[in-house]
Amino acid sequence: MNLTKKLAAEFIGTFWLVLGGCGSAVLAAAFPDVGIGLVGVSFAFGLTVLTMAYAIGHISGCHLNPAVSFGLWAGGRFSSSELVPYIIAQVLGGIAGAGILYLIASGQTGFEAAGFASNGFDELSPGKYSMMSVLITEVVMTAMFLLIILGSTDARAPAGFAPIAIGLGLTLIHLISIPVSNTSVNPARSTGAALFADTAAIPQLWLFWVAPIIGAIIAGFVYNWLGSED
Repeated sequence: MNLTKKLAAEFIGTFWLVLGGCGSAVLAAAFPDVGIGLVGVSFAFGLTVLTMAYAIGHISGCHLNPAVSFGLWAGGRFSSSELVPYIIAQVLGGIAGAGILYLIASGQTGFEAAGFASNGFDELSPGKYSMMSVLITEVVMTAMFLLIILGSTDARAPAGFAPIAIGLGLTLIHLISIPVSNTSVNPARSTGAALFADTAAIPQLWLFWVAPIIGAIIAGFVYNWLGSED
């Protein structure tokens, strides 16, 4: 598959992740009487990845996330020459998804962007968790996410089930960490939402790049050792 098609697939997939995941939080989570709440938003994020893994996994590998690309690179599954182009495509897809969501949401009478499903710590954390708590959460959750990805896509794993494991893994991660950081584990998702939030999300955005990438790289190296047959 040529690089242009891979990048287009990553753009579309990340667009869907942000529109579907953040859209469920912005449009449906607090809808009167029938709001989907934390559980619904968690499943929405998981379903975006599950559906895209089946749709574009055979084209680009369905990373949809700079941290995933870094983790696969660290695990020896991804070429360093494609790392930066993938990240650019993912970030642009995330921004496009957030932009479309903003256009939809702003059509509601009395609309206020507020947090716009962005991530944060201290006052911007849903549960008012400290920067250290959020940092630890994002590193650990992303590391576990990459271990799930690397393990379920290993050639020795049962074929065809990886998207289910990965989608449910992301769902579980959101169920755990939405109260702490509003769950990033994805710098592209965080960037898209932060650009449209009416808060101080952008000054805190650094953490949601640094922590997921650190966690992903750690997981890549750990799985290299754990999964080796030596």
